[in-house]
Amino acid sequence: QVQLVESGGGLVQAGGSLRLSCAASGRTFASYAMGWFRQAPGKEREFVSTISWSGGSTYYAGSVKGRFTISRDNAKNTVYLQMNSLKPEDTAVYYCAASRLHTDYIREYDYWGQGTQVTVSS
Repeated sequence: QVQLVESGGGLVQAGGSLRLSCAASGRTFASYAMGWFRQAPGKEREFVSTISWSGGSTYYAGSVKGRFTISRDNAKNTVYLQMNSLKPEDTAVYYCAASRLHTDYIREYDYWGQGTQVTVSS
C-alpha cells in the first residue's frame, strides 16, 4: 500500500503562487510515477501534471503549462506542485496520486491522497 497526504492548499489572490506537497508513506517505489489532479465543484476530476520518480520526465495539462511546475524529492518520498500565476479557474481540490505508469490517464492511478483545497480569488 501507498499512503499519500497532500498539503499546502489555501486561499490565494489571482496572480499569486502556491506550493502543494504530497508525502508518500508505506510501500513506494522509485519507479512509481506521481500525478496531480484537480476537481472543481460539479466537474470531473482532471489531469494536471505527472512526473516519473525515475527519469525525471514531466507532462502538463495545457491549461497549466507554463504556470505550474511539478517536482520530486525521492529522499523524502515527496512530490510538489509549484503553482504560479494562479487564476480563479484553478480553484479546485487538488489530489496527488501514484501510478506504475507515467501517464495522464486517471484510470492508471492506483493510490490517491485525500486532497487539498486551493481557492483563487479574483
